[in-house]
Amino acid sequence: MKKLISVVDRWSSVPLGVVGVSGTRALLGFVGLMFYVSQYADRDYLFGPTAVLPWREFVAQLHEDGSFSLYAWSSSEAWFQLVFHLGLITALMVTLGIGGRAVLACHWVLLWSLYERQPVLLDGGDNLAYLVILMLLATRCYDRFSLPSGLADRLARRLPAQLRSLTTPLHNLGVVAVAAQMCLVYVVSGLYKVQGQMWQDGTALFYVLRVPEFSLPGVSNLVYGNDFLVVAGTYVTVFFLVYFPMGVLVPALRPWAAAMSISFHLAIAVCMGLTGFALTMIACDLVFLDKELGKAVSMARELAVRLSRWARKTQQRTEHAREGALTEESV
Repeated sequence: MKKLISVVDRWSSVPLGVVGVSGTRALLGFVGLMFYVSQYADRDYLFGPTAVLPWREFVAQLHEDGSFSLYAWSSSEAWFQLVFHLGLITALMVTLGIGGRAVLACHWVLLWSLYERQPVLLDGGDNLAYLVILMLLATRCYDRFSLPSGLADRLARRLPAQLRSLTTPLHNLGVVAVAAQMCLVYVVSGLYKVQGQMWQDGTALFYVLRVPEFSLPGVSNLVYGNDFLVVAGTYVTVFFLVYFPMGVLVPALRPWAAAMSISFHLAIAVCMGLTGFALTMIACDLVFLDKELGKAVSMARELAVRLSRWARKTQQRTEHAREGALTEESV
């Protein structure tokens, strides 16, 4: 009983995974920003009132699906440019950690609106981003990797004490929700693959890498041309996806499972070109690397301090050398 009370007390008073969810927020913001920037030159053709998907057809599709999009409010060119550029700026603010939860909520609405405007461009990472961004609204994901403004602290101090006491339990609940969502994604994906004949035969990787849209010239052929790599890659993928939750439930295995997941998705980004999907998955994996990410940040800060000191000393030596040279010339 005492142990249970201790766990509940810790759950309600100690925020967990602050560094991890802050990294998740920053990287998800970057993925959104990357999408805006990569489509910026073709924004009129892809998302504008006269886009490849006609505006009236787009609105009718929204009504049929029961969804919404800010781009459906008006067929005006000015309205489209306003919403698109607001979305770009909001994604940048989320990446830099400006504006707090209000800006994060706006980013979700604007990103959803953009994705609904042209769904054929999506690679699957959007589905996870929709869910995780909403979960991050409950967390303290702006405590790290953000530009301090002081506004959030001032607003928090004005809240009643009862509401302030709920921030830590809500934060921990949000962290657990993101972690559970990731485990669910991996397990469902793995079990779905297990049912496929090609995954059972160990040949799925061969066919995936032969698809022109998902191949990397000069690299993919080296993989699908090697029987051992194809069979091993296929079975290891399924094994990893199905047993990922067991890895993260064991504290000693958690960083290794997350590191393997990040490596797995980096390979997907490079070999298959699904950069947005891969970075979204990596962003959510950061919740399992809270301690490791914190150590990396501390090491980076220490390195920055050392480099700053070295640069300062080098500058002082240069100035002293110049002064000495000028003195010798004057003599």
